Amino acid sequence: MSHKRIPKRRAAMAAGGVVALGAAAILLPNANASQDGGSSDDAAAAPRTLKAGDASDLASQLAGLLGDAFAGSYYDAGEQQLVVNVVPGDNNQVIVQAKKAGADVREVDNSMGELRTGAQTLKSEATIPGTSWAIDPRTNKILVTADSTVTGAGWDRLESTVEGLGSGMATIKKSQGTFKTFVSGGDAIFGGGARCSLGFNVTAGDGSPAFLTAGHCGVADDQWSDAQDGQPIATVDQAVFPGEGDFALVKYDDPATEAPSEVNLGDQTVQISQASEATVGQQVFRMGSTTGLADGQVLGLDATVNYPEGTVTGLIQTDVCAEPGDSGGSLFTQDGLAIGLTSGGSGDCAVGGETFFQPVTTALEAVGATLGGDAAGGAGDQAGGEDAGAGDQAGGEEAGGGDAVGGGDEAGGDGAGAGDAGDGAGLGEAGDGTGTGSRDDSGLTG
Repeated sequence: MSHKRIPKRRAAMAAGGVVALGAAAILLPNANASQDGGSSDDAAAAPRTLKAGDASDLASQLAGLLGDAFAGSYYDAGEQQLVVNVVPGDNNQVIVQAKKAGADVREVDNSMGELRTGAQTLKSEATIPGTSWAIDPRTNKILVTADSTVTGAGWDRLESTVEGLGSGMATIKKSQGTFKTFVSGGDAIFGGGARCSLGFNVTAGDGSPAFLTAGHCGVADDQWSDAQDGQPIATVDQAVFPGEGDFALVKYDDPATEAPSEVNLGDQTVQISQASEATVGQQVFRMGSTTGLADGQVLGLDATVNYPEGTVTGLIQTDVCAEPGDSGGSLFTQDGLAIGLTSGGSGDCAVGGETFFQPVTTALEAVGATLGGDAAGGAGDQAGGEDAGAGDQAGGEEAGGGDAVGGGDEAGGDGAGAGDAGDGAGLGEAGDGTGTGSRDDSGLTG
């Protein structure tokens, strides 16, 4: 089999790799330090203003600190505060510590143990294609969703199972769409007649350049091209779908391929600094080959989705729209954190719906890859220097205008770009729409 070398500008495609710059600073403050520099205990207990990424780090620390008292957390974007749920108990000192750490502490009824037990009951008694569930810390309940295919006996069984969990444990809602993976025939990356999106460039365990995409793309075919009917440029190394995730590691066939640490938006790139866990309430952006740039919020974590092909666990639930062909595309934050890979959902970018993402952190651990496409250090130097200001780059002009994924040469050559993507969801201040537009370079429409 002949392989061609993919130029650096083409390796970015509609997404990019990640260079790890180290974890965010420890957020637990001095017990007597207040937001305004005061020293009173009352001031120290005032919730701190935090960025979403910092809130995620603090939430992880407080989960360990609070132990069984911890009942989930979420990010209040309006107040820019971390809200931590606690179950009242005998040890009030841990709650005091959580407040001094800067969290807004809220007492709730359901513990994480009870909520997880409820999710296990749903798994054993109501694993029905077209259903999903995730713990929603904002309501302190399990959010159960059924798509339009769940009717009759299936709906009755789901409803009965939810009622059997007890009052105040779960809520159930109907979705107008149908849960499906977002793979399609078209452009971006191609394999076996399927079309997906590249997620994040990474370095495989053996040091070779590779990228992450959706697992259901990885099981659809083992070789992928950057152009429709083109020569393969990458081969699937590992893929998981269905089961405990939806992710694949795909190695570039040419070991000299340069895979930069960025998400390519066409008219600009967002430098990706590291992977991060999602936080409920966090604003996130999705890039995909069909619909370009879209934004929304994280709604739930550790979601279970029952696709027609099988059950997938451990996903992130959001209200970010997506459509066929967006599968595998990157989910990231304005300040350059890699969050997820597009898996599937219901609806589209006209009517909305639920969309699920594979956490990047889990995928990296499972496949033994590291964030950092430029193993030689070039991308690391770029990410560590003046060009590393993803917040500066992303916070200025709206990123959705013009060629949002980059048509033609910029995004991977013939047919690899998503072309003109309309007004877009700007990274500076999110716009009203995502914009799909037309692909002038390939003749395909979105």
